[in-house]
Amino acid sequence: MHRRTFINATTATVATLAAPMLWAQNLPSGAIRIIVGFAPGGGTDILARVIAQKLSVIWNTTVLVENKAGAAGMIAADYVAKQPSDGSTLLMAHINSHAIAPALTPKMTYNVENDFTPVVLVGVTPNLLICNEQQQARTVKDVVELCRKNPGKISFGSAGNGSAQHLALEMFKLAAKIDAIHVPYKGSGPMLTDLIGGQINYSFDTMTAATPHVKSGKAIAIAQTRQKRATGHPNVPTMAESGFPGFEATTWYGLVGPGKLPAPLARRMNEDINKVLQMPDVAEKFEQYGAEDGGGSTEKFADFIKLESKKWAKVVKEANVKGDA
Repeated sequence: MHRRTFINATTATVATLAAPMLWAQNLPSGAIRIIVGFAPGGGTDILARVIAQKLSVIWNTTVLVENKAGAAGMIAADYVAKQPSDGSTLLMAHINSHAIAPALTPKMTYNVENDFTPVVLVGVTPNLLICNEQQQARTVKDVVELCRKNPGKISFGSAGNGSAQHLALEMFKLAAKIDAIHVPYKGSGPMLTDLIGGQINYSFDTMTAATPHVKSGKAIAIAQTRQKRATGHPNVPTMAESGFPGFEATTWYGLVGPGKLPAPLARRMNEDINKVLQMPDVAEKFEQYGAEDGGGSTEKFADFIKLESKKWAKVVKEANVKGDA
């Protein structure tokens, strides 16, 4: 009798201890939101919607994409950092919010390492130097000459002050020894609208956001900013090929949860999203947009964020880029 009581008690204790682990591996019962820190139509938004659609099927629940644009992605990051760590809210983290902002913003309202749990790297893309149909300068060499002949008059749009597009422009200005106007927007979507409409001249926009407009002929691709040409744009030369060796300014995307997201739940989500990234139709679409090298473990993504943060902190310091106070 005593032995049976002991066994029953032990079993109950084990079940109690195991409950949090089992709960952590289970998905939330309701809808899951992926927060995007930019306006609809931008690269972050496009990739988030591709993944959300597939996860809705795999998880058998509604996966929504919600846009909270502004401050180069920091508004969305701050919002997600304050949400419950139950997996119901994820952030499509971005180079801006998680690698550049810490070096540019002295009074950040969140801590990248403490307030977020990395889930998976979604992809790395080049930026595309693009222009509208009205521009006559359509090579890197001609753009440099145009800027030199019109110092401080040629405009370059970006997804926000301190964004990856902004820093790509600053790198270009330093390397080419030119002066140009930076015009920040609340995401690539509205910026591309103005670029196509002729309100601004050029942009180092994400390949993901720019690709549909380049394919349609509304935007002209001049150069791309990784050391290798992206598979989706084999005929667009790199900046290195265009007279700027070593020039590399990428944009990357990854999913993170709030801090203290249970590790088993993060791993469960990681495994499922890796499956999505390996789906042929998803891989084909990502390749078209220039998003490559995604996937891997949660630990790999955490290490990647740390390396990127160090890299861009160095660039910000050397280029003397100033962010919002």
